[in-house]
Amino acid sequence: MKKGNSEELIFLVPVCKHNIWGGVKLREEFGYPVEGDGIGECWGVSAHPEGDGTVRDGAYKGRKLSELWAEHPELFGNLQYDRYPLLTKIIDAQDDLSIQVHPDDAYARKNENGSLGKTECWYIMGCKEDATIVIGHNAKDREELKQMVAEGRWQELIREIPIHKGDFIQIDPGTVHAIKADTLILETQQNSAITYRLYDYGRLQNGKPRELHIEKSLDVITVPAKSAEESVESISNLPENTLNQIYTCEKYTVFKMDVNGSAVFEQSYPFLAASVLEGDGSVDGSEVHKGDHFIIPNGYGKVEMNGSMSLILSTVER
Repeated sequence: MKKGNSEELIFLVPVCKHNIWGGVKLREEFGYPVEGDGIGECWGVSAHPEGDGTVRDGAYKGRKLSELWAEHPELFGNLQYDRYPLLTKIIDAQDDLSIQVHPDDAYARKNENGSLGKTECWYIMGCKEDATIVIGHNAKDREELKQMVAEGRWQELIREIPIHKGDFIQIDPGTVHAIKADTLILETQQNSAITYRLYDYGRLQNGKPRELHIEKSLDVITVPAKSAEESVESISNLPENTLNQIYTCEKYTVFKMDVNGSAVFEQSYPFLAASVLEGDGSVDGSEVHKGDHFIIPNGYGKVEMNGSMSLILSTVER
């Protein structure tokens, strides 16, 4: 491992969450020490109040990521954000998630106590054959949208499209979306937990239907929706041993890296949040395994990765 705090990888102990639709893969395949069934989410790199990751070892062992952000801004390039801006999750859906939509920053600031909105993206880590995902809707204008919702014409309204392992999906605020059963994804998103639930298949939790947010959903849904063709992109055949930029927008830039042998690149970003999706290897001599999450801080310099593994990495603009 390199010496000096700005040249030390920051490994995090993630926060796992139980959900009505969750499974057991996060414990059984990824080894996260969490009991019970219905484990839906692993918040791998998170400084959100509902799940604040803890530094696993090294100079900052035991510190929360939110504390590190507040007290050591130099590790993140002294960014002018009021909080750590991103949240990286692994989501294991054993059952269908509710159909939902997220607001943008302006709507959330006004209606959700100053929260950030939620722009997010998904990398499909695994799914069943003939898998689909809910992205977008079929209403041609806002009037038709309201009418279809009021009349409960969900089958007509909701748009499902096929997905495969290795697909990438960008979900802008206002996009109707839902993960379907037997799908494993890596989600990169803004540091926000604001979700409006449009439809939940009539499910009960503790004997009662879960809360829906119909009015707020109708406020923020984009009409018409982006086309199905524009919504999903396959990134399964990228060059190996290269930091491949797969998406960039004003909220984040996301990279995919498939290490096969040895890879070297320069950490020239404010920070890089990294998640190991599969395989094993090392980063500058530190062992890493499937399910590990770590931050490569600002000023780290050259990064050398060895082994056989796939990672998703993310950062933000200065």
